Amino acid sequence: MSFNESQSQDIEGATTAIQSQPDSKTRRYDRQLRLWAATGQSALESARVLVIGASATATSILKNLVLPGIGHFTLLDHATVSPADAGNNFFLQGTTSIGRNRAEEAVRLLSELNDNVDACADTRNIADVLASDPSYFLGFSLIITHNLSPVLLTRLADLLWENPSSTPLIPVRSAGFLADFFVQFHTHEIIESHSETSPSLRIDKPFPALLQAARALDFDTMDSTDHGHIPYVYLLVRTLDDWKATHNGLPPQTHADKQNFKSILAAQKRTPDQENFEEAIAQAYRAWTPTVVRPHLVELFNDVTLPSTPFGHLLAALRSFSERPPHVLPLSATLPDMKSDTESYVRLQNLYRAQAAEEREQFRALLPVPLENELVELFVKNAHGVQLLRGARYGALDTAPAKLIMYLDNLTRETATHLALSAWMHSELREHVLTLIPGTELGKKEFSDAFGEIVRAPAADLPNVAAFLGGMVAQESIKMITKQYIPINGYCVVDLVDTWTGVLES
Repeated sequence: MSFNESQSQDIEGATTAIQSQPDSKTRRYDRQLRLWAATGQSALESARVLVIGASATATSILKNLVLPGIGHFTLLDHATVSPADAGNNFFLQGTTSIGRNRAEEAVRLLSELNDNVDACADTRNIADVLASDPSYFLGFSLIITHNLSPVLLTRLADLLWENPSSTPLIPVRSAGFLADFFVQFHTHEIIESHSETSPSLRIDKPFPALLQAARALDFDTMDSTDHGHIPYVYLLVRTLDDWKATHNGLPPQTHADKQNFKSILAAQKRTPDQENFEEAIAQAYRAWTPTVVRPHLVELFNDVTLPSTPFGHLLAALRSFSERPPHVLPLSATLPDMKSDTESYVRLQNLYRAQAAEEREQFRALLPVPLENELVELFVKNAHGVQLLRGARYGALDTAPAKLIMYLDNLTRETATHLALSAWMHSELREHVLTLIPGTELGKKEFSDAFGEIVRAPAADLPNVAAFLGGMVAQESIKMITKQYIPINGYCVVDLVDTWTGVLES
């Protein structure tokens, strides 16, 4: 039987969990809470999002932010609803909306999706707002635009880029079945990256209590039931300790050594079907894989421009912690599932929890400034996966011909589609692209396909493309707002003719 942390709670805790019913918010947002937990939901509910343009794509993005409970959104659009708008935008009321302000109509219908979301329609022209009230844009957590004119988009992007701590920007462009979007930010701090790589169990560098517990196991006098429920962590630590005693303190080095190590584990089985030993053999690589600080963290530690923020202070403390023997990150109290009985698993879990608590206090003592306990605990728990992303200004790629040419050689279809979209508001597509990559041959099929789609449908905001972009852009928006998971750092290029997506990194 497998046991995880939730299964090891005591009787009182389990009874309380059964008796206490979830509140209405928990019931409403149950699925997403499993993805980003209460911390992510709180960030989402505190966010203020500005969306510029009430197009079909913009309202599809908003739909996917309103449903999970964004705190506030403002839809900025001075235009009136046209027959074309009424025909392709699900958040307009057909012909009834024609002639009315697009923002007001869309906000009215979007608000019906979630009455906990505060919504506002701003009917001013963005050009006027940029000219008369530029500080208006600094009061939002995130700004999203769709098919904003290049001149206005550049002015907005430059305004936001001037301040390193200002609002992130996600410009979206689409024409027919082609699209791309970009996430502009200076730096983005991520504690909960939800890394697919689990934290180290320190099999190769066991802490004293774990090593002592493994050495204390008496396999010879143990009955068959207990023998079949020894967690694989104990088996690996004990076998590795015995191995090092006869191999000059070294773990298995060669392929033959590793096979021999597995054979020693297999020889300890009393019956052929002892699953805990089979699990130990499958996990044996942990015994010779060194526990080290991951390369992306080493790179962060060597960064002399760490921000003077709580995140920067936490990184500085993590660097100091890792510089001390045995040169590891603070231990995680989380254990994976494993074949064991409840008593053995809980005993092992308590060892890890006690050591993790001790190391957390050691980490706290290294902080240059005091920080909230919850933040410290969250950071230590996720230390193996923390990230500090450095972004780029929107449009910077299009002013770097050498980089564009490199991408054109290696990511031809993505680059050709992106360049075609960069030229879509210009009357001469090819001529404009040649100003971005002068002297380049544009005869490749990828260019002709992209140009052809833009010429065919230069202003088409198709409902299926809008729905697809609505999901993708909202997903990246939630990553930015919650500071969980790793957002796209560059241009995400979409082609729904051939059904593919790709990324041109910043």
